[in-house]
Amino acid sequence: MGISAILLADSRFPGGGHVHSGGLEEAVARGLIRTTADLPGFLRGRLWTAGYLAAVFASASVGSGQWTRLDEELDARTPSPAQRAASRAQGRGTARAGRIAWPSPVIDELLAATPRPHHPIITGALTGVSGGTPRDAALAVGYLAVSGPASAAVRLLGFDPFTVNAMVAALGPDLEAVAEQAAGYSGTDPARLPSPGSPALDLLAEAHVRHHEEEVRLFAS
Repeated sequence: MGISAILLADSRFPGGGHVHSGGLEEAVARGLIRTTADLPGFLRGRLWTAGYLAAVFASASVGSGQWTRLDEELDARTPSPAQRAASRAQGRGTARAGRIAWPSPVIDELLAATPRPHHPIITGALTGVSGGTPRDAALAVGYLAVSGPASAAVRLLGFDPFTVNAMVAALGPDLEAVAEQAAGYSGTDPARLPSPGSPALDLLAEAHVRHHEEEVRLFAS
């Protein structure tokens, strides 16, 4: 895994990911996540649905240039408006930080085509211009798909951070498998990319938006 992908996956990268829980906050509010025993299943399920979708598009975005088509196809595979908004919010933050860290005409072209890119697309593009591979990009966004909610669980429920970190580490084989499979779609026509569904996460995202208007929430999504 190249240094660029490591930086993009780092929680300290100023892309705004720390304000998103990936559906974890709403799951906690509904009592779906109460103890540490409830968390591994949520993380693994998120990795193989929303995380896998993100990994596929991040991989496909490395060296692509088909920014508008990739953006449209990812929109079509994200039925929840709240999920789309969260992805674009993280994408915009990542683009602002990334174009300073790795200035490139490729990134300028991407942002001219889609000023508020989806997070996987800008992450894949940044990975590519910094010399990373499709697998690097897939692994970075796959990791973020579980590390964000894991961190949110510590903040929301006071879980032992060592225990939660061990859960993320235990997902290593799944993360490697997701990255390997997603990298296999590099160079594929955007219209032919897979579309793994996550209806429960879509519903949690929409509910979170509604509840955010009624009460103070710690996370934006």
